[in-house]
Amino acid sequence: MNQSLWDLTGKTAIVTGGAAGIGRACVQALARAGASVMIADLNEKVARETAQETAVATGGDVRGVACNILEDTQLVAAVDATLEAFNRINILVNNAGGGGAGRESPQDITVEVFARDFQLNVFAAWRLAQLVAPHMTKDGYGSIINITSMSSINKSPAMSGYAASKAALNHMGANLAFDYGPIVRINAVGPGATRTAALKTVLTPEIEKRMLAHTPIKRLGEPEDIAGAVLYFAAPISSWVSGQTLFVNGGGVQTLD
Repeated sequence: MNQSLWDLTGKTAIVTGGAAGIGRACVQALARAGASVMIADLNEKVARETAQETAVATGGDVRGVACNILEDTQLVAAVDATLEAFNRINILVNNAGGGGAGRESPQDITVEVFARDFQLNVFAAWRLAQLVAPHMTKDGYGSIINITSMSSINKSPAMSGYAASKAALNHMGANLAFDYGPIVRINAVGPGATRTAALKTVLTPEIEKRMLAHTPIKRLGEPEDIAGAVLYFAAPISSWVSGQTLFVNGGGVQTLD
C-alpha cells in the first residue's frame, strides 16, 4: 500500500489528555507518522515529560501545554499555543474526558455530577472543534477524532451520566461532520476495556475472565490498539470517511457488571 496514505508529515495535531494512557499512545502514533504534536493536558509537568520522551523516540516535534478542558480560557490558550508553535492545526484528538462510570447510581449523585459528565465529554469537544475547524479549513486538511466509549451503546447500572454523555458525543460528531465538511472530517473511536491506569483500579482476574468470555479476540485492549484507529482517522487513508464511530473492542462486549 502507498505509504503516503498514512503519512502525516507537515501536519500538526492537538491531543487532549495526551500525557498518559490512550492519549499518550495517540501522541506517539501521530508523531511516528510524521505529525508535529501538542499535548494539552491537565498535568503540564507530565505533558512536557511525555512530549520530550516522544520527541526523542520519534525524532518529531512534540510539545506540551497545560489545559483544563473545563475552562474555556484554557481551551483557547491551548489552540493559540499550538498555532504559535506550529502555525497550523490539522488534527484534533478529543481524548480528555471523564465521569463516574460505575459509580453513578441516581440515588447517590446530584444533577451537578450528571451535568459535569457532559461538560467533560461533550461540551469541551464541541468547543475545541469550533476553535480548530477554521484553521483546518484554511490549511486544506482537517480531521477531528473524538474518543468515545463502548458505554455509549452498552446498558449498565450506575453509569447513566457517563454513558449518556458518550452517546451524545457519537451523535454530535456525526452531525458536526455536515457542518464542517467537506475539508474537515469528524469521526469517533470507541474503546472497549483497555489496559489503562483507570481500568487497573477496578480490574480483578475474575472481572477480566468475565469480560473475555464475551470477547472473540481473547485479550483486553492496549492503548496502542486505540491509537491505531485514531491514526487511521487522522491519516489520508480515511479521506472519504466522516461522521462514523468505530468501536475497538476485540469484537465483543466488556462490562464491569
